[in-house]
Amino acid sequence: MEESLPRSRKTRHGFRNLNPRFRRPSEWQRWKFILSRGWSTTVHPRTSPLVPMDNDGALLRANTRNATVTWISHATLLIQLERLNILTDPHWSERASPVGFAGPKRLVAPGLRFEHLPPIHLVLISHDHYDHLDVQTVQRLAQIHRPRFLVPLGLKQWFDELEIPDVEELDWWDSREMEDCAVTCLPVQHFSGRTLSDRNRRLWCGWAVSGRNQQFFFAGDTGYYPPLFKDIGQRLGPFDLAAIPIGAYLPPYMMRFVHSTPEQALQIFSDIRAERFLAMHWGTFDLAEEPLEEPPKRLKVETHRLGLDEKRVWILQPGETRLW
Repeated sequence: MEESLPRSRKTRHGFRNLNPRFRRPSEWQRWKFILSRGWSTTVHPRTSPLVPMDNDGALLRANTRNATVTWISHATLLIQLERLNILTDPHWSERASPVGFAGPKRLVAPGLRFEHLPPIHLVLISHDHYDHLDVQTVQRLAQIHRPRFLVPLGLKQWFDELEIPDVEELDWWDSREMEDCAVTCLPVQHFSGRTLSDRNRRLWCGWAVSGRNQQFFFAGDTGYYPPLFKDIGQRLGPFDLAAIPIGAYLPPYMMRFVHSTPEQALQIFSDIRAERFLAMHWGTFDLAEEPLEEPPKRLKVETHRLGLDEKRVWILQPGETRLW
């Protein structure tokens, strides 16, 4: 079984995706996108359709029995399972950027204030992009909550340089036990890099958290590659809840291999054999060219076209909590 697991592959150009047809945009395409996005977001700033819920965290801090999920914003979720409080890709800063004066600015406040969090035991990081790995947030978590951090290969050094303790890096399909949960690092299709010189030097991943009776899937950032997700479904499924990104898919020449459309997100949901779908990675930062309100609209249309029960597909507001 172990020998057949699709582990990560690294060449002199960095880590690689499993999809043999994966293609990076050309330099010209990247600069075209960067310049057009910089101009449009400056001259025509957009507003988010999201409205944060009034969540003071009191019920979350008191909860020790029920499995809950709270969408805080973007890819940041609070998962409560088996007496563990788990954060995914925590981000409470105003920008997803290496600097505080430029780069994608937060359009909607986090749905739960940092000071209202329950004690955090575990933090799961999917990759190193600025909208998923925020230095100020992880430093605050380390100082106040002292959680365990699980990260993909190559990322521990970044935490070590910040003197953040209790960090372990995992390869795809590595698992660790914590309380009554097994946490598994999963392959997804994306890329990494925080500067012009570190492209793909660190791995990217999704996560599965398996309790005694319930399983949660977190996709991080990913494009759609059917064999990858069908394999996850066969090995680990079914899942009770899956958090899957639905935004940042236009223009296709930049996004088609690294982000999923709402329709592809529902295909991932089917492939991994999940019972409930939680939409994430939309409406928080202006990262792509589609209208900010479009992803959930397309998700609803596709849900109806597929004949899925709408109660299985959750489109939450920031701060909204659901039992699962």
